[in-house]
Amino acid sequence: MENQPNNPLHGIKLEQIIRELVDHYGWTVLGEKINIRCFTHDPSVKSSLAFLRRTPWARERVEGLYLKYLRDTSKR
Repeated sequence: MENQPNNPLHGIKLEQIIRELVDHYGWTVLGEKINIRCFTHDPSVKSSLAFLRRTPWARERVEGLYLKYLRDTSKR
């Protein structure tokens, strides 16, 4: 595996990202921040994983929100 010291997402699984965002924001707020159906209509980690793995633009938004979340929580 290639070493990526400047990539904060390196080694983090998509499932972990979703779980941390849901724990922090909850499904309702997450659906408001990123308006995609897998977060707003009968949300679950499993359905979100399936959608995000096959939809690159949505995954980029989730990863972007996760990076913002990491920056915000590290300032505390």
